Amino acid sequence: MTTATARNVLPDTGATVKATRRGKPRENLAGWGFIAPFGILFILFMLVPVLWGIYLSFTNQSLTGAGGELIGFSNYAEALADPDMWRSMLNTVWFTVLSTVPLVVIALALALLVNTGLPGQWLWRLSFFMPYLLASTVVSLIWVWLYNPQLGLFNTVLGWFGVDPITWLQDPDLAMLSVVITTVWWTIGFNFLLYLAALQNIPDSQYEAASLDGAGRWRSLFSITIPQLGSTTVMVVILQLLASLKVFDQIYQMTGGGPAGTTRSAIQYIFETGFTGFRFGYSSAISYIFFVLIIVVSVIQFRITARRSA
Repeated sequence: MTTATARNVLPDTGATVKATRRGKPRENLAGWGFIAPFGILFILFMLVPVLWGIYLSFTNQSLTGAGGELIGFSNYAEALADPDMWRSMLNTVWFTVLSTVPLVVIALALALLVNTGLPGQWLWRLSFFMPYLLASTVVSLIWVWLYNPQLGLFNTVLGWFGVDPITWLQDPDLAMLSVVITTVWWTIGFNFLLYLAALQNIPDSQYEAASLDGAGRWRSLFSITIPQLGSTTVMVVILQLLASLKVFDQIYQMTGGGPAGTTRSAIQYIFETGFTGFRFGYSSAISYIFFVLIIVVSVIQFRITARRSA
């Protein structure tokens, strides 16, 4: 093949590359334009507050405007030696342990129950999910009245069986458990929907094949259903751990952190230190210590999940 023929056969790649290079700046500009609104909001309301909070944690800034001088790691050293901070951290971990297990197990049980084909499924789904749509203030007021020692429904029912009134939210041994019961009733609908959606994605052919092999309902449950829900369970557990570690609303509204600080969460302690004690710098340091705790829990959970998947 001659050189002239080769020139006619081969495309003019140089012109194509130049045209592509001319088009890329326009495409890049359009792409940056699309992400600009989110990018601006992210910088203003996420990145800037995080960086500002880190700076405050190294100062003695007060809510009144006083202070603001750099004091190094003094806030962190004080926080690590603060028994009240560690107690609030332990309360948060204890709440997470008490709430995560029922919010996963009961949600799965409710999803399995509804997925069996009960009559009036829309009513069951609505009744299980409806509490999740309520505001935390509404939920807290409802359950404070239910727990009322004199007029509450629970003590009224117990009184029918001769049981003395119980101070649910005033007893140090029962206050946290009472908040956990409220939280389970309130938030279980979200996990219930996740499990129900996952159950409906399991092919019926797998159950048909199992029935032909002589497998009953329980065998199908543990051999087909539970393994198929593995990824959903991992997601539910991770989301639930993160949500429980950030507990604040219902505890603050139902017990105020009492009695005697037995239900005070880490976020409540951060809030009280900053907005009641006026110590912005110190509360910022505690918040970043708590942030590290959440990161550690998340990393451990991801590693456990990775090992099980492998």
